[in-house]
Amino acid sequence: MLKSLFLSALLITQSLATPVSLAETNALGKRTTAGTIYTKCTQSGVLGMAFDDGPGQYMQQLITTLNNAGAKATFFVTGTLYGCIYNRKTWVQAAIAGGHQIGSHTWSHPSNFGSLTSAQLTTEMQKLETALFNIIGKKPTYMRPPYLATGGAVQSTMGSLGYRIITDDLDSGDWNGYTQAQSQAVFNAASTSGGGHITLMHETIQSTVTQLVPWVLSWAQSRGLKVVTVAQCLGDSNPYVSGSGNGATTC
Repeated sequence: MLKSLFLSALLITQSLATPVSLAETNALGKRTTAGTIYTKCTQSGVLGMAFDDGPGQYMQQLITTLNNAGAKATFFVTGTLYGCIYNRKTWVQAAIAGGHQIGSHTWSHPSNFGSLTSAQLTTEMQKLETALFNIIGKKPTYMRPPYLATGGAVQSTMGSLGYRIITDDLDSGDWNGYTQAQSQAVFNAASTSGGGHITLMHETIQSTVTQLVPWVLSWAQSRGLKVVTVAQCLGDSNPYVSGSGNGATTC
């Protein structure tokens, strides 16, 4: 008995004294918690690149740009905002094949997301996760709420559904009509010390894909930052869980 207690104490002491590697942490369990709102990365030396509102018409071009740069990103996709997701499933699959992350941005991107009931929120999430399972064979555990709305029943419902809630701390302003110079100024003003930033950009805006993203990739490289997915920047190596589909091919 005393020997067991001694060994247990020794193991605890060693676990406190010895840093746990990222791989070991993920083998033991996720570093993230469902229902928690994450605004910035917990890992240093990284940029968590994230895009909303797709899959849009520029998604494949964006994936190619990222792949050519050796960068990874998270795509928070919707079911119907810019057309039916099934009609663009090859782009979603291409993102997965490129090592990028697919997250949820809800089925229909409701403007009153923060005012929906728990049942309505659940419907928005489950309709998209079923479609994503049909397309990529797994269910995401990360989501970004439309308009970054986290009030009302959002946080508790996302927690019960197993979703980490992602906002941002580096807003490109592309959704607000920022010029390239204005967006670049946002990045230039950002500190690169401590935990990395999580970006807010939109893959449905052509100038973001063709001009801002190449500039941001160069900006990150010049500052020694590795461009990674949101899950990676939070120390999570597996941002998916098993689920079930329904065989649907249309919205």
